[in-house]
Amino acid sequence: MATDPTTAQVTMTLAALAATGATPRPSGETPQQQTERIISGINAQLSDPSLATQGAWRLMWLALSEANANMAYIARSTNGSNEFAVVARGTDADLTDILEDLDVGTVVPFPESGSPKAIAVSKGAMDAFKRVVNARSIASPSPNVTLAQALTAALNSAPSSPQPTVYLTGHSLGGCIATMLAPYLQAQTWPKQPKFAVITYAAPTAGVQSFVDYFDSVPWVIDERHNNAYDLVPHAWADLDTTAGWYPSPGPQATEEVKLLIGAISERTKGNLYVQPGTLCPMNTSYTSLAKNLVNKTTQDFLGQVAFQHANSTYLDLVGAPALPSAPVVTDVSPTFGEPGATVTINGTGFSKDSMVDFGDFACPTRNIDSDSRITAKVPDGTGVVHVRVTNTLGTSPAVAMGQFAYGGPAPVVVSAVGPTSGKVGTLVTISGSGFADGATVHFKDKASDSVKFISTGRITATAPGQLDDHQTVNLTVTVAKATSPTSPADEFTYTGR
Repeated sequence: MATDPTTAQVTMTLAALAATGATPRPSGETPQQQTERIISGINAQLSDPSLATQGAWRLMWLALSEANANMAYIARSTNGSNEFAVVARGTDADLTDILEDLDVGTVVPFPESGSPKAIAVSKGAMDAFKRVVNARSIASPSPNVTLAQALTAALNSAPSSPQPTVYLTGHSLGGCIATMLAPYLQAQTWPKQPKFAVITYAAPTAGVQSFVDYFDSVPWVIDERHNNAYDLVPHAWADLDTTAGWYPSPGPQATEEVKLLIGAISERTKGNLYVQPGTLCPMNTSYTSLAKNLVNKTTQDFLGQVAFQHANSTYLDLVGAPALPSAPVVTDVSPTFGEPGATVTINGTGFSKDSMVDFGDFACPTRNIDSDSRITAKVPDGTGVVHVRVTNTLGTSPAVAMGQFAYGGPAPVVVSAVGPTSGKVGTLVTISGSGFADGATVHFKDKASDSVKFISTGRITATAPGQLDDHQTVNLTVTVAKATSPTSPADEFTYTGR
């Protein structure tokens, strides 16, 4: 990290911190408990000198909106620069949900902007904005106050010189909300008048031309929107259809299913013409930053590449900022089935002494943190097939197929890898995973392999059967009794001919 990090490196780091603890603990957390966990995680990262923020920022206020829909926080620099950051987080959801979440078929007035003329934004963006400005913190350091009240108190205690600067920032929907918070806060009366800067990342549009005209007329000291050129989300809702022609070589190219999905989502605008505000700062224009394991022409690879291009971690890398400490990740559990009270080993990364374990919706009270990559736990009471997940102050591990546990058995059937990943008809393919058994059948798309050899519960081999199209990528599935492995990019095999 450079001695003097750039403004983009600092603000993108602050924006990425908003994702800390975004997912509630699977077995349940009160809003108070989740808020306190998020605050603890953000405080720990703000004090980390190895990040772009260099340990020189302090949390002043944080609030979650109802149902965990949005979150915002205020931080203050401690290095004498008299800088403040107002950071918004968008809806905690996957990319498809993000694009479908906002009501963009209806535009509504935005009087809170301070514009002397009527301007309009999407109803969905307006709803998110209201949730943020009306949210009250329920925990220290500034309990029971709104964002504007907390910023007023912070500016009131700030020195008069140098003139305070307030940065409005956020990633994804957080960036969209930041573009609305900026004119709203600019229009307020402050105890010490600050300068305002707006720097967003991966933000979809909030409004139509009238909103952009007013936004661009306001005197910002910085006004930038940083977009990965191959991130789909910033194209919503101005020109989402253009993304159906992605990705350039080496891919992935959009499938017909993807094109239909993008087209259907684009139609949600119902003819409203959305425009992006601010000065565009494009990145990754030559498509050199990509997930190289997600390049096949499949719907799963396309959506996986979209997720990679949109991720906080990708944006941190593109601006040259250090990665944030990772939230827990569960890679696998062993054994994958059993009864309550059994001992299970949980493997992964990012485990800490304060890590909590959940088997589906059931909390696991008895666990031992062996290391940052291993936890030994006693299975709590429960039923069915559940995902084992780990939570700490940095977040909750995502649900993964190899992290499933089946109460009473049989073991879940999962394919985690195939090798080779391409070849001709008749190629011998080794399949890794879990839950395999003698007598398992293997399908390449909808064609069964006529040569399957069981080696162990985690390994079998099969020869690739012929296909009508012998130049395509297919999913490989394993069936044991009535259980069939779910498909994922990890089980793809590309035919290269006969």
